[in-house]
Amino acid sequence: MTAPETCTCDTGAHAVPARRGMTRRTLLRRSARVAAAASVGGLLGPALTTHVAWADTGYTGDTLVVLSLRGGFDGMSAVAPVGDPLYASLRPTIGLPASLTTPLSSVFGLHPALAPLLPLWNAGQLAVLQAVGQPSGTRSHFQATAELEKAAPDSTLRTGWLNRVLGTRGTLTPFSGVAMGATSLPQSLVGAPATSMTSIDSFGLSVWSGYEPHFSTALSSAWGAVPSGASTQVVGALQALGTTAAMTAAGYTPANSVTYPTSPLGKALRDVARLVRNEAVRPQVVTLDYGNWDMHVGLGRPGDTGGWLHRQLGDLAACLVAFATDLGDLLGRVSLVTLSEFGRRVAENGTGGVDHGHGNAMFVLGGGIAGGKVYGGWNGLAPAALDAGDLPRTTDYRDVLGELLVKRCRVGSLSTVFPGLAYTPPGLARQA
Repeated sequence: MTAPETCTCDTGAHAVPARRGMTRRTLLRRSARVAAAASVGGLLGPALTTHVAWADTGYTGDTLVVLSLRGGFDGMSAVAPVGDPLYASLRPTIGLPASLTTPLSSVFGLHPALAPLLPLWNAGQLAVLQAVGQPSGTRSHFQATAELEKAAPDSTLRTGWLNRVLGTRGTLTPFSGVAMGATSLPQSLVGAPATSMTSIDSFGLSVWSGYEPHFSTALSSAWGAVPSGASTQVVGALQALGTTAAMTAAGYTPANSVTYPTSPLGKALRDVARLVRNEAVRPQVVTLDYGNWDMHVGLGRPGDTGGWLHRQLGDLAACLVAFATDLGDLLGRVSLVTLSEFGRRVAENGTGGVDHGHGNAMFVLGGGIAGGKVYGGWNGLAPAALDAGDLPRTTDYRDVLGELLVKRCRVGSLSTVFPGLAYTPPGLARQA
């Protein structure tokens, strides 16, 4: 796990929060911890079998992939309002000229580093939202992240929204919820039957390899007949280990001659594609993290292809294109959405960056998306239209998630997932 990022802003130097969650003490190595398992049968481990036949969960909706852009994504650079006459004056050194962007509408242009996404946009598989945000306007990474993943403002709930999504389902497996590329669960999944792993191939027991067969057998014998939550977790862990062992032994060759970027995000999305392609374990929800978006200083000037933001956006685009190309027609059963705890200020600061703000851009990718369009209200950049210098929220991010859950992921009611939300779908998803 990389060292925590540090943000230095008007609230003082502080670390950008990493994900927190359950650990499994010494059962699994830090690169592969199982958080819980539910409704699993049989005592199977990598030493006992190379195939695991999961019970049919009955789930027929999309795999929802939640890609968290940690640190405060700059949506006004990624999807720049180059058609607004005030944009250039508010960002005189880092703002993009319209000539460098690809027009998405009369107002917005796509950052040049994101140009590889255009075929997905043109195919109607990629949509963009602008001025999306949370009801809370906090500029604290910690508070904003906690509220984002709880998604229940003004309530006493302590659970995460993905935990509540899985709670609406019937039979679940250890792969119903997966935190990929992670050593622990995000707050949105904590407490749910879910599995965290840095990768499929590294998922294993924290014992010397020569002991592993005996250790698996001992765990099965010791815990298999014990009617307790702990035994359910152990059995689920062994089931998950059997599955990943079989997947590792089989290897994986991406379809359509795809080569994924070697970045952490590229590796994680490659493994997500492996799970989606595996009918026996296809997950219902998957989370991934991509950090290092807290660009207070040195974001990069227009045309600087080696700049911080350009490099980050370029990797994001390349990874998403590889993922979509690898899945091919299977993208029709996946909905991927990007989230960030907040956006950045409208005006640039004095150090070539932008400070913590509010309204932000989101990307939604999938075969069931009514793409090729920028969604969300836009009130312009005049001082009277801003919220103390921030882009105000015109779309609640929960409305975006709610539409995907209802139309693509078979959630009948949002009252449990997003209590108190007056649901207003933006209209970007087709009914599954």
